Amino acid sequence: MGQVIWSPSALNDVDAIAEYIARDSVDQAALFATRLIEATDRLIDFPQSGRVVPEIANPSCREIFIGPYRIMYRLENDGVWITGIVHGARNWNPE
Repeated sequence: MGQVIWSPSALNDVDAIAEYIARDSVDQAALFATRLIEATDRLIDFPQSGRVVPEIANPSCREIFIGPYRIMYRLENDGVWITGIVHGARNWNPE
């Protein structure tokens, strides 16, 4: 597969989560952001390693988990597109 590409909305999700964590610890916020980015690096070699997003049920729409967060991504010919980061406790609706 090609490369991992982050959508602007997914990058905004990372920023918002890191800002929230930084209220308690700037170091933990930076560590979280680093782990999030590193977790997606494996998708270059193993793009189908995540499960299919149950709410969408489309084999090209997948997710991996980092702690309580769902990293959602879409498989396309030219790579893996990270589309969003959602807390697992959140009632997420794709519409």
